[in-house]
Amino acid sequence: MNNKLIVSSSPHVRSNEDTSYIMKQVIIALLPATLGALYFFRLSALNVIFFCILGAVGSEFLYQKITKQESTIADFSAVVTGLLLAFNVPASLPWWMCILGSMFAIIVVKMVFGGIGNNFVNPALAARAFLLASFPVAMTAWTKTGVNWVSSGNIDAYTTATPLSFLKNGVQGIDALTNSGISLTDMMIGNIGGCIGETSVILILIGGLYLMYKGIINYVIPVCYIGTVFVLSFILGGFNLNFAIYQLLAGGLMIGAFFMLTDYTTSPMTTKGQVIYAVLAGVIATVIRLYGGYPEGVSYSILLVNVVTPLIDKYVKNRVFGEVAK
Repeated sequence: MNNKLIVSSSPHVRSNEDTSYIMKQVIIALLPATLGALYFFRLSALNVIFFCILGAVGSEFLYQKITKQESTIADFSAVVTGLLLAFNVPASLPWWMCILGSMFAIIVVKMVFGGIGNNFVNPALAARAFLLASFPVAMTAWTKTGVNWVSSGNIDAYTTATPLSFLKNGVQGIDALTNSGISLTDMMIGNIGGCIGETSVILILIGGLYLMYKGIINYVIPVCYIGTVFVLSFILGGFNLNFAIYQLLAGGLMIGAFFMLTDYTTSPMTTKGQVIYAVLAGVIATVIRLYGGYPEGVSYSILLVNVVTPLIDKYVKNRVFGEVAK
């Protein structure tokens, strides 16, 4: 009998979904929030988005050209990084800071460690932290949406309080928010000051649900992260339901939960590991928001748990098929 049994290495079941397909789906999911940013912040948002994406794609192309590597810009991962960075900065950020941040995200965080799939933290959030440490004034010059548009279509850059700035004072911050004319409806729609991509909760949720529908992400990480922040905010806020709801709608919690915490490279592989990962991130975010010196804790919470991911994967493993318990 001449038939041979040939065993190949895993995986034995393959998917037609490659990196390019996944990144295109993420871009589609980000389109509602992108359109919202353009509506609320006009040409200022367009400038930031354009230069962040240009810096990301351009720096990846030039780095691979100089190092004689095969170009990977066609997989759209650099576009996603640039767009997510744009979502995490103010509309008034100068163009050269946008390019500098994108270069840091791509070259320092991504390419130096081996390119896509080898970065140990989220590139866009690492770039945001770099820009915030380097240019704190420019990175906190929030522009209030819907007002002070100049004839060119841009908006004047000035410092205005964000909802998290008021909530930093605890439950008393709700009254200050109300007196400033900021309602829950404004926060849901996005008619508030803040980073250009984090203001509209509704548009971000639409994108996140789309990713779930397409099977790009699952519900575990977003639900555990958002749920942890809500429960802790409710308890630590004196069992005030309004305070907990405001915490959910303020800042970058939603965009972080759906688009950054779920990054394949920097999140655990097992469901149990993802629960631990998301809950830990939620605890860190809440502690920074309520007790830290900075109003927002989402970006730092995600960066910190990104670093812990290898340890989670090491100690939290599924039982191997056919394994017998000791």
